[in-house]
This record gives sequence, structure tokens and C-alpha cells, in this order.
Amino acid sequence: MDFAYNANTQALRQQLRDFLDSHIVPRIGAWQQEVAAGQYPVSFMADLKALARQEGLWNLFLPSLKADEPGRGLSNLDYAPLAEIMGRVSWASEVFNCNAPDTGNMELLHLFASPQQNRQWLQPLLAGEIRSAFAMTEPDVASSDASNIQTLIRREGDDYVINGRKWFITNASHPDCAFLIVMGKTDPEADAHRQQSMIIVPFNTPGVELLRNIPVMHHIAPEGHSELLLRNVRVPVSNLLGAEGDGFMMAQARLGPGRVHHCMRAIGMAELALELMVDRAQERKTFGRYLHQHGSIGDWIARSRMEIEQARLLVLKTAWMIDEVGAKAARREIAMIKAVVPSMLAGVVDRAMQVFGAMGLTPDTPLADLWIASRALRIADGPDEVHLRSIARLEIDAGKDRRGSSSDYLTPPDSLRR
Repeated sequence: MDFAYNANTQALRQQLRDFLDSHIVPRIGAWQQEVAAGQYPVSFMADLKALARQEGLWNLFLPSLKADEPGRGLSNLDYAPLAEIMGRVSWASEVFNCNAPDTGNMELLHLFASPQQNRQWLQPLLAGEIRSAFAMTEPDVASSDASNIQTLIRREGDDYVINGRKWFITNASHPDCAFLIVMGKTDPEADAHRQQSMIIVPFNTPGVELLRNIPVMHHIAPEGHSELLLRNVRVPVSNLLGAEGDGFMMAQARLGPGRVHHCMRAIGMAELALELMVDRAQERKTFGRYLHQHGSIGDWIARSRMEIEQARLLVLKTAWMIDEVGAKAARREIAMIKAVVPSMLAGVVDRAMQVFGAMGLTPDTPLADLWIASRALRIADGPDEVHLRSIARLEIDAGKDRRGSSSDYLTPPDSLRR
């Protein structure tokens, strides 16, 4: 296993970090002011996107990108450190057309779209002309198990009619959100993993109702984590993505690389929190000593560094495995990073907030937003418990093949008596 960044990745890291420091970080305050005033997208986003595309920092995440499509087409391993840099600013990914859930939708369309769907939806997404949303989660069922999804997709002649309620649908409140990829059941009587299908629904279709942008920990994201009602939504049969019954399989294909993206952005958040903690610990004194000279805070800094490095290595291993053997073979590692990284981020941010004291609770630092993100990530893409269950099941299955082989390491009581 080789996780070292190659020369191309190293150059892109430097180029991306320079862009972030020169063009994005100086605009953090302006972004916050415009969003608070109700202006979204912000006035300078289009200009930043144009500049990023001009500099070749565009669609960095899609390994299967075709030669005639805009972007870099990096492997998961090569893209991972770039996602880490983008994670330092919550809205930075959009500048480079690497924002979720558009990235996952682009992957789905790249894999499964018909030629007509490709022209109508994928190409404008790749160009950054529109935004999209992925509508799977529902309020009335445990949606971490996709087989629970209740939204019905019923065929009537040349149309499908969709009825259901979705929530925590990222991007659904974005003014540029042009379509949803909706997951629902086309055959409730089929095998549990063949009941679901995915279908493209233009956002302006009659019957699509945006109910609310749900606050997360009393924090409202301008792009939205929204609740939608789908009432007798009618779309042509040609809008079906893939074949009927392929929805569960497509959802699994979508989540592997996406979880690497989420986790590497979270590592970027953790790095920022640690940097802020270290700076604060060298600037602030209590009881005649700098904060870092107090044993407990020195320990926090050390533990934070160790935890970040451990988490990064696991995510890079996972990205490498997805590239080499595919997401299915890497499903244990994908589950592990999703359980490990958000908790690591929460711990690092919590320590940083404590070092900042009262200031760490205010909007004067990004720490409160990072803390909210860390807590939300423990539920987004499935709660920790689901991933722990998956890891345990895989370990038990692997253990069946070697059951009894470890008994040689046991010391029988009779041998102790001799």
C-alpha cells in the first residue's frame, strides 16, 4: 500500500491551498455578511468559480471523467488531500464544483444515465451551471437502512407518479437546484434489496413542495437541509435512472467515494481546529504561564495531532482500496472511516473550544460551526451504530473461516497445574 502523494497531487495541493488563501479565506467575512442579509448565492461565487475553472481547479473528484468533459478526473487517493484542504472553509468545495451532493449525483449520472439524461442533467452539472439534490432520507422511517424507504414510485402508462415525504435534503433550498434524484419503491413486493429505484425529478415539477429548510443545531445552512413533500409528482418513464430495482445497488455505489470526501473534509476541519488551538495556546496566559505550558493543554495538543494522523491514514487507505479493488471490497474500511472521523473531529474541536474559553462559543471563531458539523456527521450518511454493526458483522463473518485456529494460544487449566 502506497499512500504517498505523487508529484501531480503535491502540485495540486499547493495550487489549491494558494487559491484558498488568496481568494476564499479573505472573503469568509463577506460570505457570512451576505448570507445573513439573505443574499444567496453570494455575489462573488460565480467569479470565484470562473477563476477556479480557468486555473484547472475544477471537477477534481471524478476518476471516470471523460477526455471531452471538464475537470481533472483524479483517483480517490489523489483527490483525498484536496478534499482535506477544501474542508477548511465550509463553502469552499462549491468554488471548485466539488460540493456534495452534486459530486455524488455526478457519479451516479456518470455510471447510470442514459444519453438523454447525460445531456440534460450531467453536462450542466459538470459545467457548474446548475445544482442538484439527492432525496433519500425520510422522517417516518429509519432511513439508514435504505430498504425502509416508503416513497412510492408507481408507473402509469408512459409516466411514473411519485408520492412521499423526504427531509434533510441538502441543496434543496439552493436557488440553483434544478433537479432531484429521488429514491423510492417501484415494487414493494420484490426482494428487500430490489424494491427501490431512483428517478430524476426536475425541481419545478408540479407536486414538488419545499416545506422548510430545517435548522441543524439551531444553525440554518443557506443551501438547505430541507423537507420536501412529493404529492402526485408525475415524470416521464425516461427519467428513471438505471433499471427498476437498481436503487439500492446505486445508493451503495454512490456512498463509497462520497464518504471519503466527507471524511477528508472533516480532517481539514480538524487540522484548522488544531492550528487555532496551538496559536491560542501560545498567545494566552493563565496564572503566569502560557496555556501550552499547562500539562493538560499540552496533552490535548499532542492527542489531537495523533488522532488526526491516525484518522487520515485510515481514510487514505480506504481511498486507495476503492481505487484498487472497488467500493464493495472496501466496505469495511468505508464503514470504519465513517465511524472514526466524526468522533475524532468532535474531540479535537471540543479541546480547541475549551482552550479559547468563552470566545470559542462565539461566531468570532469557526469552532462552533465545526462542532456542529462534527455532531451532524455522526448521523449523516448513517449513524455511528449502523457502521459499527456493519464492521462487527464483517469481523464475525471473517472469524467463521478461522474459527478455532486461535485456540492454540490458550493455556489449558491442566497445563497450569503441572
